[in-house]
Amino acid sequence: MNQKKIPLLDALMVHTEKNPVSFHVPGHKYGSLIPEAAKGYFQDLLKLDATELNGLDDLHAPEGVILDAENLLADFYGTKKSFFLVNGSTVGNLAMIMAAIEENDTVLVQRNCHKSILNGVHLVKANPVFLAPDFVESWGVAGGVSLQTVKAAIHEFPEAKSIILTYPNYYGMVTELEEIIEFSHSKGISVLIDEAHGAHFAGGDVFPKSAVQLKADIVVQSAHKTLPAMTMGAYLHVNSEILSEIKVSHYLQILQSSSPSYPIMASLDIARHYLATFSNKDMKYLINKIEEFRTRLQELNGVKVLSYPNGIGDPLKITIQSASSLNGYELQSLLEGTGIYAEMADPYNVLLVFPLLKDGEKFAIEEIAKRFERALQSVSNTNMEKVKSSYGKPRISKLALNARQIEKLKPISVPLDESTEKICAQLIIPYPPGIPLLFPGEKIREEDIDFIKLLLKSGARFQGGDSLKSGRLDIFPV
Repeated sequence: MNQKKIPLLDALMVHTEKNPVSFHVPGHKYGSLIPEAAKGYFQDLLKLDATELNGLDDLHAPEGVILDAENLLADFYGTKKSFFLVNGSTVGNLAMIMAAIEENDTVLVQRNCHKSILNGVHLVKANPVFLAPDFVESWGVAGGVSLQTVKAAIHEFPEAKSIILTYPNYYGMVTELEEIIEFSHSKGISVLIDEAHGAHFAGGDVFPKSAVQLKADIVVQSAHKTLPAMTMGAYLHVNSEILSEIKVSHYLQILQSSSPSYPIMASLDIARHYLATFSNKDMKYLINKIEEFRTRLQELNGVKVLSYPNGIGDPLKITIQSASSLNGYELQSLLEGTGIYAEMADPYNVLLVFPLLKDGEKFAIEEIAKRFERALQSVSNTNMEKVKSSYGKPRISKLALNARQIEKLKPISVPLDESTEKICAQLIIPYPPGIPLLFPGEKIREEDIDFIKLLLKSGARFQGGDSLKSGRLDIFPV
């Protein structure tokens, strides 16, 4: 197929050039009914914000330009079927879980998963078995699940229907996924991958291999994270001999908006085109710019640039630490004071996401480096090694209560220090990155409370944990 085509964008532009008169939704009427102050930002974009008119196809029953765009997507990634998602990777994760597992099924779930994975497992009322990732001591972060852990879990729970893994992790780290997929398939277990941060991996050999290339059954990608797609734009790929693409489509029609955003869909078409036309020349230019930027950061006083422990990871992810007593949140705050906004911080690190540049695209490395210098001018380079606290979990664990039991219980609030060995009644999520620390139905350990205290002291924000600020936690009285 001709990957230089952008069929959905082309159709929208042709429609706009007709100077159409709108007697249909949406109500902004191609951007004519918005305040003057907003027109400079929105008016041109809203000209593309149409609806399911003749010639513009229908996401829920595509047979024209949207189908053409999705077929180009499947052709580029080499899948049986690929879908546009307008409700983010979240809707893709929910749909793939609903298509793969049912009530009371045993499902193996990577412990440091996104909250949408847990929500999907909860919705189908499956029984999750959590697999702890390896802990990367030098970074102070959780990595991926090892093949050894997967083998042990499948040996202990041979009835498992699926395994759900996150690849790469938020920091760009990857694991032995190919071997995990092969082993799981040999046991008749489907492999579902949240590849939110790896949509660009198919762009060239300088990136780790995509889970799509490694033949996972279903892969969900947040195109908007590293490709030039609008926020909420994502892809879902089906490449399975085990699971049905018809079931995936069925659940996407239930879960996705019945009024999908045409600008988001067009941006997904654009993002596929951008990556599919990424040349070797583009790749060399990108890697040179990344190395130039990393080298410039390494020259600065007050920060150190981390390298992947095994030398393999996503080059677009650049993780830095303060070389002083500053924690990650404090370093992030200093950078924001000079207009540099990082992807996220944790108690130790600040994560930067480098743009997927093509040959000749400008990126003001020296100007950015000077902003870093201004931010760090009051920081002394003491080469201070920080003691990193691991919130290590058991390698393989289950919830103390299942979904049906939880539905019958009413939570109560207790002081944080009195919650150890109790059953957690709320989802505790440091955000970003949106990875759950405690699940409803999970027994609370002393190590969990220690880690929560560390995060609170460091200035972390929590989703679902407002009570933590007042030193309390919801538990189930059992």
